[in-house]
Amino acid sequence: MSTGMIIALIVIVAAVVVVAAVLTSRARGGYGGRDLKRRFGPEYDRTLARHDGDTKAAERELAERVQRHGSLREQPLDPARREEFAARWTAAQERFVDAPREAVTEADRLLAELAALRGFPDDSHYEEQLAALSVHHADHVHGYRHVHRVARVGVSGQDVDRVDTEEMREAMVEARALFEDLTAPPRRTEKAPASTAGRTKAHRHESRGHLPWALNRRHVKGS
Repeated sequence: MSTGMIIALIVIVAAVVVVAAVLTSRARGGYGGRDLKRRFGPEYDRTLARHDGDTKAAERELAERVQRHGSLREQPLDPARREEFAARWTAAQERFVDAPREAVTEADRLLAELAALRGFPDDSHYEEQLAALSVHHADHVHGYRHVHRVARVGVSGQDVDRVDTEEMREAMVEARALFEDLTAPPRRTEKAPASTAGRTKAHRHESRGHLPWALNRRHVKGS
């Protein structure tokens, strides 16, 4: 075999190895920095900040989340359960006016229950539940993190752990975005009739507009 043929074979084998490594990395959830930024959005920046700007450490953590939870398939939510959760969330919002801490605690509980129902790890493994949610709902997962932290503050009973009503209100508002993601009806590929689409849009606008504490903060009592 000539030297030229040997070199050609080596090049071919090397190319095959590189391609196989890339495909294996993708199959296992390996992502480059640009892919991770695109997938996680603001969650990428928060993870980077938590690692004090260490890009490699942050991207390693995010890639591991994708590897663990990227194949998760969200379970459909029965319409009756969707209505039940919507009613409970509305009740929590209305309760905020007189009992903000209890309302925040209920919002945290609702998100944990809803996530478990949709197929995410249950709330007994909060960190794993949060990590899985960040893979599939990266744009809004911070709302859950915020409301969970605020709900847990003060559990020790120490005054230093207290948070003000405004922060609790902000946590509730942020958490609502994830709640709406998790309760959203399945997307339909076919085009809905104009009348149905109009009613759906109007209903969604009415639902998202029901934020009593955000409309009139003066009526909110202190915690």
